[in-house]
Amino acid sequence: MTGFERGLRTAKGLLLPVFTAALLSGCVVGPDYRTPLMVVPATWSDRTGTKPAKPAELSKWWLKLRDPELNALVEEAVAGNLDVATAKAKIREARASYRQSAGALAPSLDGSASATRNKSAATTSGSNSVYSEYQAGFDASWELDLFGANHRAVEAARYGLDASQEELRSTLLTLVGDVTSNYVQARGYQTRIALARRSAASQRQTAELTRTMALAGTATAADVAKAMGQASSTEADVPSLEASYAEAVHRLSVLTGRPPATLVGRLKRPTQIPTPRLPIPTGIPADILLTRPDVRMAERQYAQYTARVGQAEAARYPSVSLTGDISTAALKLGDLGKNSTIGWSFGPTLSVPLFNAGQLLAAVDVAKAQRDQYFIAYKSAVLTALEDVENTTVSLSQERIRNGKLASSAKSYGDAARLERTLYKAGETSLLDVLDAERSAYSADDTLLQSRVSIATDYIALNKALGGGWDGTIDSTSPEVVDVGAGPRLASSTQ
Repeated sequence: MTGFERGLRTAKGLLLPVFTAALLSGCVVGPDYRTPLMVVPATWSDRTGTKPAKPAELSKWWLKLRDPELNALVEEAVAGNLDVATAKAKIREARASYRQSAGALAPSLDGSASATRNKSAATTSGSNSVYSEYQAGFDASWELDLFGANHRAVEAARYGLDASQEELRSTLLTLVGDVTSNYVQARGYQTRIALARRSAASQRQTAELTRTMALAGTATAADVAKAMGQASSTEADVPSLEASYAEAVHRLSVLTGRPPATLVGRLKRPTQIPTPRLPIPTGIPADILLTRPDVRMAERQYAQYTARVGQAEAARYPSVSLTGDISTAALKLGDLGKNSTIGWSFGPTLSVPLFNAGQLLAAVDVAKAQRDQYFIAYKSAVLTALEDVENTTVSLSQERIRNGKLASSAKSYGDAARLERTLYKAGETSLLDVLDAERSAYSADDTLLQSRVSIATDYIALNKALGGGWDGTIDSTSPEVVDVGAGPRLASSTQ
């Protein structure tokens, strides 16, 4: 048996019992995380009757708008949106941080080797000695984590990873909602533009009829001017509606991760405003604690900062590290591990914080204050979620009632406008009555279209409030930037 092997066996004999004792004696300090209990109402405020509430149907809720183009855009946005890509990168960062924290629990081992050419001069004889020396060895260290500082760091990193995954779900929820909302708005603007053009064309016909009547002496030039003015006023709505439509299309393009004008040609052909199937089940308030990703993320962040309290608390206690090294030295490279000088050392290092002017205690107070902030943020997220559902439920139900009234109003005004034009042709009513009826009919129809957009928008908002988002598979392992040739190589100048 060589000297190197004997030294290695001796070191193992010393390290193994100490490592075992350290594993058995480890503990943690600081508070253990417990999921907070939140008191929420048993039912939503609009619930009536004794039948149990049906659970919300959140899976791919946008399919209920029955628009294939919208379905395709949602898929494209999930694949190409830049906010989603950022959220996926944050997950990769959190995973790496978790692995980094977990690595601190294990021993570290480093190898070293050196070769030197030496010269020594004798002080008496004056002769010089030139020789080579070769050394090789291993250095090991291990922090025993007696009071759980590293374990708390790993716990915090794990909760941070959970929070980053919930942030991705929250980003997807917002993304799907934004895509559907902008798509509905775009289709709404297209429909309103078509209405404005139809109404202006009808008003132009009234103006031409008035011009003909003026030539016949049954109308005045002022009447013609009024009729032309109303037609031009209606046509003036088209440019602003076109601008709003373009903005919605540009936003949709950017949401899918593409230049703003990408979807202009694709969405140019108008289609009807998407109409949801109503009513929709909303479940019970307690459901949002599980379905809302922002609430789940806030809870995970509260857990993360609870673990950091223990991490800060552990810093106030003594720490023990085990260090050791084995080295061999020889004058010839072939003698390493054989006819060489073997040296080894091993022993614990104890570090005890004696005086730090209250810095460690202040760090614990900082961690506790941060933990409180995230606990308050969690409670705020729950209340906000409850408020969102209540508000959107009321808004949707009331808009449906309003839409029914507006539909009746639009029909009545439309009938009145047609009747007034007929009477005007027969000379039995005045131009002012016709213009007023046409203006009222156009306004009523336009308001009805806006109400239809509002119903779809409220439907989208309610699904978002309930926690409905993308529930498909998302690959967060692939990096956005793939480095090529990142290994060792000759340095080159770059601009």
